[in-house]
Amino acid sequence: MTGFTVIRDTTPAADIPRGAVVAMGNFDGVHLGHRAVIEAALQMGRAHGKPAFALTFEPHPRTFFSPNSPQFRLSDETNKLRLLAGTGLAGAVVMTFDRARAGTSAQDFIHHDLIGRLGVSGIAVGYDFHFGKGRAGSPSLLVSEGPRLGIEIDVQAHVDIEERPVSSSAIRMALAEGQIDEAAAMLGGPWFVSGEVIHGEKRGRDLGYPTANIRLDKNCSLKHGIYAVRVGRGAERFDAVASFGRRPTFDNGAPLLEVFLFDFEGDLYGSVLDVAFIGFIRDELKFDSIDALIRQMDDDTARARERLAAAPDAFPKLGEIG
Repeated sequence: MTGFTVIRDTTPAADIPRGAVVAMGNFDGVHLGHRAVIEAALQMGRAHGKPAFALTFEPHPRTFFSPNSPQFRLSDETNKLRLLAGTGLAGAVVMTFDRARAGTSAQDFIHHDLIGRLGVSGIAVGYDFHFGKGRAGSPSLLVSEGPRLGIEIDVQAHVDIEERPVSSSAIRMALAEGQIDEAAAMLGGPWFVSGEVIHGEKRGRDLGYPTANIRLDKNCSLKHGIYAVRVGRGAERFDAVASFGRRPTFDNGAPLLEVFLFDFEGDLYGSVLDVAFIGFIRDELKFDSIDALIRQMDDDTARARERLAAAPDAFPKLGEIG
């Protein structure tokens, strides 16, 4: 088996490698806490001479249980898999989280899914991971059941930065406050989004700042403002400055990510770009005149170039999904 393999509910049993080790979690953002669980699974896999996979759920269980509550996801399914593919794992098991899955008891999940279907030889989990109906499945249940079932269990403690536990919710809060450095520290690399470049109002072109416009998920809670960003298009990298917000000087419309790539000429419409947030420059402002706006954009650009020059290699480590 080569590359990063994705196993889904529809994957034939014959195509599932027996005896693999799994790192179990939701892995939103694939932050340092998640990476500790993944590293434990990789070490266990090496010791067993078996491949190590991430085992995760889509959609995020929180979306299933609270469909009407906005869920700011740090990484959508594709980007989560790309991040997981960059860790050295052999692949991922993506289980559909639906009514049937939510109603499966913890014991049934262990015996039917983990042992019967996947034939796992080891499981790594974080200290706070729960599974099964009513969240009855816990790390302590796995630890008590593991020896009897002949499965090695590794439970990872929380990872702290400056005595604060790393968590997806803490990263969401940091992004909502524009604390880009804090979010990156917890993620182990810059936070990024991906999206297709769409046609906008073409105002940037008139201002001397033509932008690539990307509509982010409506639940994205990133603070509105100006950012130093690094853009990926396939293997290419471009430094850029970006605005995320409602454009109060013009129309105060729906939030939009507008990216001005430095020293770039060409047509990006229809391209899918990865935009990594490297630094927060300032809050979104309303300007009294176009001249004042352009002067500020000149200053934003200079500050973004400076910030990016200080972090020349900052970009998420992404793998190819096989």
